[in-house]
Amino acid sequence: MKKLINSPDTVVADFLEGMALAHPTSLRIDHENRVVLRGTPKDEGKVAIVSGGGSGHEPLHGGYVGRGMLDAACAGEVFTSPVPDQMQAATKAVDRGAGVLYIVKNYTGDVMNFDMAAELADAEDGIAVRQVITNDDVAVEDSTFTAGRRGVGGTVLVEKIAGAAAEEGRSLEEVAEVAERVNACARSMGMALTPVTVPANGKPSFELGDDEIEIGIGIHGEPGRRREPVASAREIAEKLLDPILAELPGEGPVLLMVNGMGATPLIELYIMAKEASQVLAERGVEVARHMVGDLITSLDMAGCSITLLRLDDELTALWDAPVDTPALHWSADDIQE
Repeated sequence: MKKLINSPDTVVADFLEGMALAHPTSLRIDHENRVVLRGTPKDEGKVAIVSGGGSGHEPLHGGYVGRGMLDAACAGEVFTSPVPDQMQAATKAVDRGAGVLYIVKNYTGDVMNFDMAAELADAEDGIAVRQVITNDDVAVEDSTFTAGRRGVGGTVLVEKIAGAAAEEGRSLEEVAEVAERVNACARSMGMALTPVTVPANGKPSFELGDDEIEIGIGIHGEPGRRREPVASAREIAEKLLDPILAELPGEGPVLLMVNGMGATPLIELYIMAKEASQVLAERGVEVARHMVGDLITSLDMAGCSITLLRLDDELTALWDAPVDTPALHWSADDIQE
């Protein structure tokens, strides 16, 4: 195992210290509770949004803390849920009197611990909490980590659009409704060229031959639907998009997100974006918005995922709303293409 770390035991603490140094004004880090916070809290009377999960998926979630997105992100150990005390500390730190929305990926530990934190926030702190669980992965119904579908790339879209709704001053119920609608209209699927190596384990999470790819992987290195021979970018785009389209609800334009799993060169992601766009055009689907890059990763896994979100006028406007975080930022003057 070759990684730029000091020790597997200090990976999360060290990365949070580095993040604090890199973003001294836009972020605040509660190192004791391992919580990433907005440098400047949002206005009183606005809903706050908290998310989090195991580390190793950067820029999710800490990279999306800032204006127009998250108010706080809780960092667990690598691929391990944060604990309720972290979430309760984050909730108390960001509450502005209008309640707090938790955005939770559908992994058993995350769901259980966020549930406990919501109960604590209500009982001990008197803070109203709503939860939205993301479950956009079409690859599997259940896995080692979940009961039901996994929350993957759609989580990024939920965080951005719900964050914009909260920034507008909508109520907790209204922000939660928007978040639930985004999750219901998003579908994702991923693939791997190589497995992931977790620092604490020191070896790949599964074996994959030089001439093999894994279709339908999870973001913790869970194996996918099937193992196949290496294929072209066009063929891989079809293998991911066909099951997504089969389950994507509604009609109309979509947001296309092509995401790198952590070790895929950007040149390859742009190729995948081109091929995915062409496949969608041939299927009669208009792509109204694009996102390409490392957005929700799996440490050093090579591969990609594709997420589609069915758009309407409201979701498009909320997507286009200004955002200013370390990993995602644009202004009202920027043109979304």
